[in-house]
Amino acid sequence: MDRTERAADPREAGSGGTGAVRPGESSLLGRRAELTRALAAGGPDTGGPRGLLVLGEAGIGKSALLAAATEHLKRTGVLVLRAWGSEAESPYSFACLHQLLFPLFPRMDVLPEHLRATLETVFGMTPAMRPPDPMHLRVAVLTLLGDVSARQPVALVIDDAQHLDRDSADVLGFALRRLVGASVSILVAARGHADLHQVFTGLPLLGLGPLGEQDAARLLDAQPLPPTGRARLELLRQARGNPLAIIELCRAAGRDRPGPGDGPAAGGSWAREVYAGRLRALPPVTRRALLYAAAGEQEDLATVMRAAGYGSDLGVWRPAEEAGLIAVSADRVDFRHPLVRAAAYWQPAAQLRQEAHRDLAGALADAPERRAWHRAGACVGPDEPVAAALEDSAGQAGRGAGWGAAARALQRAAELSPDPADRARRYARALHAADMAGDRTWVRELGARIAPLTRDPDLLGIAAGGSALALSLSARQREALRLLLTTLERTPPADGRTRLALVSVLGAVAHQSGLPEARRPLRRLLRDVRIEPGASLVRSTMDDDACDAVSDAVLAAADPAAAPALLRRPRRPGAPQPDDPAYAVRLLATGTVAWYADEPGLCADSLRQALDVLRPAGAEGAAANHLIPMAASLIDTGRWAEADAALEEAASIAAVHGLAHVEIDTAALRATLAGLRGRPSALPGSLWTAIDLDENRATHAHLLRAAAVQAEAAGDLDEAFRHLRGLFDENGAPLHHVLSARSIADLMAVARRTGRQQEIVPLLEAVRAAAGPDPTKRTGLLLHHAEALLDDSPRAERHFRLAVIDPAAQQWPMDRGRARLHYAQWLRRKRRPLDARPLLAAAADTFTRLGAHAAAGHATAELRASGVSSQHGPRASHGGGTADPLGVLTAQQQQIVRLAAKGMSNREIARLLTLSPRTIGSHLYQAYPKLGVSNRHQLRDLVEG
Repeated sequence: MDRTERAADPREAGSGGTGAVRPGESSLLGRRAELTRALAAGGPDTGGPRGLLVLGEAGIGKSALLAAATEHLKRTGVLVLRAWGSEAESPYSFACLHQLLFPLFPRMDVLPEHLRATLETVFGMTPAMRPPDPMHLRVAVLTLLGDVSARQPVALVIDDAQHLDRDSADVLGFALRRLVGASVSILVAARGHADLHQVFTGLPLLGLGPLGEQDAARLLDAQPLPPTGRARLELLRQARGNPLAIIELCRAAGRDRPGPGDGPAAGGSWAREVYAGRLRALPPVTRRALLYAAAGEQEDLATVMRAAGYGSDLGVWRPAEEAGLIAVSADRVDFRHPLVRAAAYWQPAAQLRQEAHRDLAGALADAPERRAWHRAGACVGPDEPVAAALEDSAGQAGRGAGWGAAARALQRAAELSPDPADRARRYARALHAADMAGDRTWVRELGARIAPLTRDPDLLGIAAGGSALALSLSARQREALRLLLTTLERTPPADGRTRLALVSVLGAVAHQSGLPEARRPLRRLLRDVRIEPGASLVRSTMDDDACDAVSDAVLAAADPAAAPALLRRPRRPGAPQPDDPAYAVRLLATGTVAWYADEPGLCADSLRQALDVLRPAGAEGAAANHLIPMAASLIDTGRWAEADAALEEAASIAAVHGLAHVEIDTAALRATLAGLRGRPSALPGSLWTAIDLDENRATHAHLLRAAAVQAEAAGDLDEAFRHLRGLFDENGAPLHHVLSARSIADLMAVARRTGRQQEIVPLLEAVRAAAGPDPTKRTGLLLHHAEALLDDSPRAERHFRLAVIDPAAQQWPMDRGRARLHYAQWLRRKRRPLDARPLLAAAADTFTRLGAHAAAGHATAELRASGVSSQHGPRASHGGGTADPLGVLTAQQQQIVRLAAKGMSNREIARLLTLSPRTIGSHLYQAYPKLGVSNRHQLRDLVEG
């Protein structure tokens, strides 16, 4: 294995945080699909040789993938024979073959004498009296592998195949082509640009690409003392998803000074040790060209060559291309590995790096933004002209340059500013840009630099607002609350836009925390805001229309009952401006008000449009705390595929930026969606302990609902009741002032099925009282649904009808489907099956369309019980005729169903099978919808029929 591959194994990293790999999961971050394919290619098989060729750049994780596959194969009884190509051994004949077959030396006595002698001679075990016969050698390897594979499946695993000696490859090719019917497979890994023997090029190909953003961030977080803030983002950007680069640049981060501007992070001693020899072997002119390419990574080929003084002579790059270090295209130079760029930049002396930046700046007279960066790279100490140029270069943030780049430029401008006032102002602007980019740790680092430099309340207000939002997204709501109230009540900003931004952060804290003390001061603090014309550091995101929209969002956070009226307010018409961050802020605020107003369609669409504006500018992190209500709204409106995509984006942003509660909320909503689809799986215990749920009640509510949905999908109604009941205290007060009430109908439905509906009456009254005389449309529907489930009295029908016939209910298809199902069940109990059938058919159609398979099965069972031969639900897909009606069940479910059909009770079955009665009930609960039945009488008819 090459040294550049050894550290690429993510399993060498420690674990931590809620995103750590759990026992039972693949130990390879982000490689589950690739590992599955490798195991399928290398596992036991009797259909002849199979294989897989894994290609990828150095450090991408090829060796780790082969190592993980080897561990799995060994556990399944496969004999794994391993070999590692070595550049030093590649000139020696049969070096790789010796590694592969060495474990089989004790078994060579199965070979005929002449074949065994040939192998012993080739491997130097006996003196060579004469050159071995090549055919005898090939037949010996073929015979040995064939004999061994007849007793045990064999997998040949070869790493770094680009260094495999040709003689070994020839012999292996001969044997593998003839092992038809033998259980022999081959897994091979090699560099993507290497020339390989033809025996490998015919194998199925698996290209191993970089890790995704989420897995790259998880790998970084698993390292000892990972960098934070800007250094973290820079490292992830430069590593480009390469595991080895992530690990090595992280190791170097604490030892080496980061590069100026866009310069690469320091490569560290290990990286220099690996690549320094290869770079020193290049001609000086090529090494100098590589320095200019590394310093000007963002520049095109012509600019780099002009700055270095090489004109159009591409021959300067040829030695580095032939060494596999770079690839030169028509317009740029690309380093094949991030560590090559780091070594190319840091190996030369500081004077040479300074000269490179100065020359690049001179070559960029027509590109002032990039020129300013390279002037900064050549600076030693404060330089106001360069700082001013950098500040000017950040002016295009949000309109193409990107907020992350703007924040880096402004931070560097602040560092180069001689005057403390200018330094504080530029740090404040950098913080605002970093806040839009979404990295909260970076925001807090910048905020800490502002306080010692100034007493300006506007600058301190920007620092406090960014730091408070960072604390909130890190799940530290009480700290955020104290910081915001201290700033707004003791040293409020004079600029009304900045003050409004602070109050809006308090609104976000109020929602996430669920703490009454965070909501109470919102209206009072909002009344103190005065928006005046004139300059403001936050005006680019808080224009007059955005201020109006944000004010409404704060009012909705203070009093959710006012949200519907706020949505009806007339607004100044404004055309969409896809590159305007203030337009995105207006959309975010509108989506927030819609969420409080129970208008999920408007909420999801407004937030989606905002993200469409923010993504091109690299500012989707600014909407991180809006992704959860967006995903929840998509789930509520039945747009589950869109919800999957939104949750994937939220998980990636949360991992990259270290947003604790967003990561847990995402996991909870994913579990909710899985449960609704009928795929129960337990929530990891770490989600309940990773943050303080008492000050993150929105997250607590999401977890409780997710656990309840999962428990109900698994058939454990007592557990589902326990979790939903946790949304209210013993006196009926909600855990969360908005989210708790949205589960009242689900709570009553589970309570009815467990005979506890009277326990929920005080909670129902509390929700009705909190909703007031004019509840939102959804709250009204949920209250009618819950009231209808309270008992079987005649008044229940009125509530059922009000819960299902209102056309507005179609906004919440799952809610409406469940209400229809419950109404139909009530009608059947009242011996009105004809009235129940249309409701059941509609419910089954809704559940099937959504992909709620378990619910569709229940509706189908009820439909059949009402006398209709339904084509709805899971059963229709299993055919009919003479097929075994229990064929859709697991073996244990079939056994339990047959015993139940004989009339045995759950307790009797449990005693016979040594299981608990609850487990028996859970299995029957899952079996009924699969079979299209709803009771034991139908079960008996089905089994006996």
